Amino acid sequence: MRHGVKHRKLNMDTNARRALYSNLTAAVLLHEQIKVTLPRAKELRTFVDNMITLGKKGQLSNRRQALAFLRDEEVVAKLFSTLAERYKNRNGGYTRVLRAGFRYGDCAEMAIVELVDRDVNAKGAKDLARVAAEKAALEAAEKEANAEAKKEEKKAEKKTAEKKAKEPAEKKAKEPVEKKSAAKKTKKAESKKAE
Repeated sequence: MRHGVKHRKLNMDTNARRALYSNLTAAVLLHEQIKVTLPRAKELRTFVDNMITLGKKGQLSNRRQALAFLRDEEVVAKLFSTLAERYKNRNGGYTRVLRAGFRYGDCAEMAIVELVDRDVNAKGAKDLARVAAEKAALEAAEKEANAEAKKEEKKAEKKTAEKKAKEPAEKKAKEPVEKKSAAKKTKKAESKKAE
């Protein structure tokens, strides 16, 4: 007889099923909305609600229980701070399951599991933060490259200005020599004409 057997087996052995529930629960708590198959979504509700209840209790032993199940310190920190504060006046019913059609390929019935009163910006927040950090780093690198290019341009301008400043002095120094050589040439030409 199946007395006391609560959850669906989902065609998995115990360890795989436990790991699946742990990972899906962590994903729901982190992103506050995920899309899975309908049977998994219905099973997932109990685990997410239990974790939020532990977070609301807030004791050290509750934190250790949550960490043992979720195995992710970031999610546990969010659970015991943000989510516990958000749901402190709500007695259960922290999750919502919405049917989301059928999956292309195997026609499995899909569902969206989300937290009630969820933060819309939480989904993909890590990716957005990573992209923003990469963009900021790229902009900083471009600014450095532009600053270096400007410095090189200034150095080149200084060199050209120095050369231009030196050129008139050199021309003045060369002019008498050129005049002397021109005078010698004219004298030679005159002497040749005289002969």
